[in-house]
Amino acid sequence: MSISKDSVSKRVLVTGASRGIGRAVALELAGAGFPVVLNYRSNEEAARGVAAEIESAGGRAELLPFDVSDREACRATLGTDLERNGPFWGVVLNAGITADAPMASMKDEQWDRVIDTNLTSFYNVVRPLVMPMVRMRQGGRIVGMSSFSGLRGNRGQTNYAATKAGLIAACRSLAFELAKREITVNCVAPGFIATDMVQDLPDELVETIPLKRMGKPEEVGAVVGFLFGDRAGYITAQTIPIDGGLS
Repeated sequence: MSISKDSVSKRVLVTGASRGIGRAVALELAGAGFPVVLNYRSNEEAARGVAAEIESAGGRAELLPFDVSDREACRATLGTDLERNGPFWGVVLNAGITADAPMASMKDEQWDRVIDTNLTSFYNVVRPLVMPMVRMRQGGRIVGMSSFSGLRGNRGQTNYAATKAGLIAACRSLAFELAKREITVNCVAPGFIATDMVQDLPDELVETIPLKRMGKPEEVGAVVGFLFGDRAGYITAQTIPIDGGLS
């Protein structure tokens, strides 16, 4: 992607950026010229590796570690960053986990941890950032990383599917609130993407995908990159599946 002169001063935050889809999104946005702030919870080595990739390609990257499920940590860390560096122009809400189990045997901890990390984090991260974005008066972009599970459900994922469907509803509602400020809010909904999260996907399950293969993280990154571009300025309150036809 060619670097846009308009993007060089527009900082973007990517949560869960140390690997997988988050890494691909960060590389895509950095390649478009955005200064990227890489959030991670614990894997500093991997996050530094992503930052090094970005910088070696001529981009700009910073690390910002915090746990998206910890509301006070989000407020403290993001508040300090805002004071030092000013508002973010864009946010990608990518951090997420799974803890799959049939509902009948699901533990309280499995439900709570997935809800807190995947859905409550929307509030934890966006709430401190949204008014600074509005006051900046430069528009903006917010993209939530949903899933095909949030569109159609999936066995053994009542907790995960609930968070991803909830994220779609939250992003759509926020899009209506921010539209007059020219801040677009959308979701992308990946299917089976070749990351650590689905590394043991059985061949027979791959065969259920109409395109007969798993997606690539870079294919998700490309769609997020498009949504961050000027040509996507009239797209808001939408969810774009990236699932090879599953949904």
